[in-house]
Amino acid sequence: MAARAYWQGQIRLALVSIPVEVYSATRSGAAIAFRQIHEPSGKPINYEKVVAGIGPVDRDEIVKGYEVSRGEYVLLDDDEIEAVKIESRKTLELVQFVGADEIEPLWYEKPYYVVPADDLAEEAYVVLREALRAAGKVALGQLSVRGREQLVSLKPCGRGIVLEVLRYADEVHKARGFFAEIPDDAPSEDLLDLATTLIEKKTAPFKPEEFHDRYVDALHRLVEKKVKARGKKILEDVSEPAPRGGNVIDLMAALKKSLGSGDGGGAEKKPAAKKAAQPKRSTTKPAAAPRRKKA
Repeated sequence: MAARAYWQGQIRLALVSIPVEVYSATRSGAAIAFRQIHEPSGKPINYEKVVAGIGPVDRDEIVKGYEVSRGEYVLLDDDEIEAVKIESRKTLELVQFVGADEIEPLWYEKPYYVVPADDLAEEAYVVLREALRAAGKVALGQLSVRGREQLVSLKPCGRGIVLEVLRYADEVHKARGFFAEIPDDAPSEDLLDLATTLIEKKTAPFKPEEFHDRYVDALHRLVEKKVKARGKKILEDVSEPAPRGGNVIDLMAALKKSLGSGDGGGAEKKPAAKKAAQPKRSTTKPAAAPRRKKA
């Protein structure tokens, strides 16, 4: 089944318009979803719409409400909400450009692939991609989709362009409230050199396929075992990894020890090779040394 476009329209830079289609760059992972089950009957539990003191209610009696004060709501009909929705414009106007390293990762929310809508759009699309790359900039604009206006960025990605939805300022906590108590002192050069060397030792190309959600993998194995065991209880004896230490007292010693290990302290150590067999000691006791005469 062909992917469904999240948005179709045109990117506009001054007088240049580029017809594009936007597709989600991510998909749901292998997470396992559980249902609540009524054990005696084995049937799933459903949820009813219930009002305290009244009981279950019909769907046609339900409207949306916004709490303006404790226990007091303003009721809104669907047509009232629909009337204030922003028109789903078909144009993404690029209104600003910023340095590629100026936007912190916490502002990014979700990525999308942007592709030219047809062959005629490819030339302008490539020009925009290469201009962003050469300038080291990210383009900003606001995209209206399904009644909501989203702040988005555009940046080159290989042969294409990636659109990323950004969070608004009121959606991000101020960092200073979390980092205010952390000292701003510079570490000693020796400690910094050791830490930098350790980082370089463990540096490798990013290969996302090498990382897996081990908890989800374990759940899949558990479900398979439960099916084979026909519902019998199975408790896996999973030993917790030994902690690598609590508060490090001697940071210098810990860093040196990490560098001395085979992989910088990341993976488990290989078992030590067996020592060569030592020759058996003689069971005959050596003759006692003669005592010295006292002067």
